[in-house]
Amino acid sequence: MGKVLVIGAGGVSSVTIHKMAQLKDQFKEITLASRTIQNCKKIKNKIKSKFNIDIRIEELDADNVSETSNIISKYNPELVINLALPYQDLNIMEACLNKNVHYLDTANYEPRDEAKFEYKWQWDLREKFEEKGLMALLGSGFDPGVTNVYTSYINKHYFDEINYLDILDCNGGEHGQHFATNFNPEINIREITQESKFFENGKWINGNPLSEKKEFDFPEIGKKNMYLMYHEELESLVKNFKTIKKARFWMTFGDSYLNHLNVLQNIGLTSIKPIKFKNTEIIPLEFLKEVLPDPSSLGKNTKGKTCIGTIVTGLKDNKTKTIYCYNVCDHKKCFEEVEGQAVSYTTGVPAMIGSLLMLKKIWFKPGVWNLEQFDPDPFIKYLNLYGLPNKIIELDEPLDF
Repeated sequence: MGKVLVIGAGGVSSVTIHKMAQLKDQFKEITLASRTIQNCKKIKNKIKSKFNIDIRIEELDADNVSETSNIISKYNPELVINLALPYQDLNIMEACLNKNVHYLDTANYEPRDEAKFEYKWQWDLREKFEEKGLMALLGSGFDPGVTNVYTSYINKHYFDEINYLDILDCNGGEHGQHFATNFNPEINIREITQESKFFENGKWINGNPLSEKKEFDFPEIGKKNMYLMYHEELESLVKNFKTIKKARFWMTFGDSYLNHLNVLQNIGLTSIKPIKFKNTEIIPLEFLKEVLPDPSSLGKNTKGKTCIGTIVTGLKDNKTKTIYCYNVCDHKKCFEEVEGQAVSYTTGVPAMIGSLLMLKKIWFKPGVWNLEQFDPDPFIKYLNLYGLPNKIIELDEPLDF
């Protein structure tokens, strides 16, 4: 019991493994595999130093289904935790099907050559997982992940039906760099530069990237500008909560960040179309990723807090009410605990919690599922126990935008 294979060795993975090591009675054997074996060694050494636990490490190209299948056969885990790139989701899921092992990830699949965020490819594997009695849990990070659970929890405990949903993601931290992203630069920039999209009255409405801005007063942070974006959890939430009339996702960005991003876009460095450079084909955004600061290196100097939450308006006893459920996470405290910043922490902890619920069979059903399709109460309980406590308040009125 408690044997896991973690694929990917970035900042989120480091947090997840730290939290697993704190629960060594539940996570009894941890194997870490990544294309970057040096990152694996760093995490292994940290875990040994802090907890006197030996984790096993392997070099792995997760694009290669056969190679991933062989690693699974070698270590025989109960669960594969995919913290690698979203491009690799389908290949890792295929390896799990090959070797009859359960699966969890934190972000939905997207094609390498197109910034398109859609669950269809993974949902299409539902029957295959069901036939083998295997479970795949999709999006067990914060957003997606905790925001899905917040929505489900609010729906269960506060409403007869929910009608309006807004997910607000604020990073009020400062890392001291001219320009840096708080998670994988390649994935982050692809996400930000795609068209905005929100759901209203049964339809998806598209707009230009970051074209709609609103100011919001975030708890423990203050007033920040946030921008309308598309985010993958909207797709599953409107599918699983049929009474939702409107659903939006908002994220904060500072003026300096947006100015740098605009320059990079204007000179073509955010493009995912291959170009020739000295007789070698490169993708500009992949090159940009290599010259930007590694997000896992930002924790030591990052100060401030994040605030991520869900605002829901709906009906209770035929009366309209609005509930705000959120978490505030302190960058400095995260670094003191796991040597990572809050953006990695808020994704890495839910990855551990989703894994724990699956291993304990508290959440278990063959097929491919999103988090809101399970009872939210155990997840909320573990969030409060393991470092991401939530706060719930009733607002005087719905959002006025």
